[in-house]
Amino acid sequence: MRAIMRRGLSTAMAAVLVGSLSVACGGDDGDGDKGSDSGPIELTVDVFGEPGYDALYKQYEQSHPNVKIKQRKVSTLDEYKPRIQQWMATGSGAGDVVMLEEGILPLYMQQKTKFVNLFDHGGKDLEKNFLPWKWQMGVSPDGKQLVGLGTDIGPLAMCYRKDLFKKADLPTDREEVGQLWATWDQFLATGQKFQEKVPGAKWLDGPTAVFRATTLQNAGNGPGYSFFDKSDNLVFDSNPAVKQAFDTSLKFAENKLTADMSIFTPPWQTALKRNTFATLPCPSWMLGGIEEFSGDFGKGKWDVAKTPGGAGYWGGSWLAVPKQTKHAKAAAELAEFLTSPEGQVAAYKAANVFPSSPQAAQDPAVAGAKSAYFGDAPVGKIFGELAAGVKPVHLGPKNEDVRAAVENVLISVGQGRQKPGDAWTKAVDEAKKAAR
Repeated sequence: MRAIMRRGLSTAMAAVLVGSLSVACGGDDGDGDKGSDSGPIELTVDVFGEPGYDALYKQYEQSHPNVKIKQRKVSTLDEYKPRIQQWMATGSGAGDVVMLEEGILPLYMQQKTKFVNLFDHGGKDLEKNFLPWKWQMGVSPDGKQLVGLGTDIGPLAMCYRKDLFKKADLPTDREEVGQLWATWDQFLATGQKFQEKVPGAKWLDGPTAVFRATTLQNAGNGPGYSFFDKSDNLVFDSNPAVKQAFDTSLKFAENKLTADMSIFTPPWQTALKRNTFATLPCPSWMLGGIEEFSGDFGKGKWDVAKTPGGAGYWGGSWLAVPKQTKHAKAAAELAEFLTSPEGQVAAYKAANVFPSSPQAAQDPAVAGAKSAYFGDAPVGKIFGELAAGVKPVHLGPKNEDVRAAVENVLISVGQGRQKPGDAWTKAVDEAKKAAR
């Protein structure tokens, strides 16, 4: 889901990372599972989006001259899912370290025997480095296996175009903008005023980002689960948190307030270089995507405000080690390094991926971060405050399949292919099909 900008590590941070390697990884090249790591080895890391690891890889290789790191990256989670599904199903092809996004983690938690137990590689001593809920989501339900180490979380804000707001006679100051919309209904009403004044632009990119955001907000503030309950039973049509999120998203589609785009698609990427839409629900990692695809066109035009509906999150991943690897110990040490507090600070500096480590979140490089691209917005402070209110949400193994199916229904409403009055019934039917 992340298509993120890259920034270089500062000299000071590089020095910290080099110093931390001997502590985090020990330089012991033995392998406790299979194969030998005593000679030159290559570790492959499979990721999607931009995790911000390029400089970290170089630092690791400098401290471990027997290790070379190869990263395989695709742009989106939708591209990544079929690849990792094939690798895990066939038992070959996966990297030594793989990224598991929050939506697909539950599926692979059911296949935990295909992954190295990181408790066997020093993982028991790492819990203090993570938010409690982020740590727990990487541990198997029986508590016996550490499947993944947390990378980032995605505290949710709202990105908006200051220049388009000015055309609509709306406030442009981020504090005043945040006060426009304590609720999603107020956000919709503001959008209606906007489109009356700026008919050539849409208020939102599409209904899908709103649906993802409000589903997780409602579920976090409610039962703690969304499409599936904590026993992984489909409750799509009986969970008020989901129905409320769907109805909220449907209103924007019905009122023609969106450009009917799905996030990360080529049309969406192109639209960021034009005056196509004025607002975009944006977890911290989205800032890099906006900067990458909007480029010079958008510099100084975008800013960041609070999201309607209170705190929420969207996204976040874990690093896991498939048992396919021939270098389990070395791969586990690399995953530990990348997700260490120092590693998470470096990743944030490179790619805006907000840390799941409390120590990293409190680091001045994170807490005091500002974004020149977003008008010197104090993004570290904004997202840090939002992160403090995040409540985790249980996701079932088929969560991503259901989400994609329902989002297609919402898109079809905006495109005139689905009657709004029948949209919920259609969504329920599609959710049931996807969950089978």
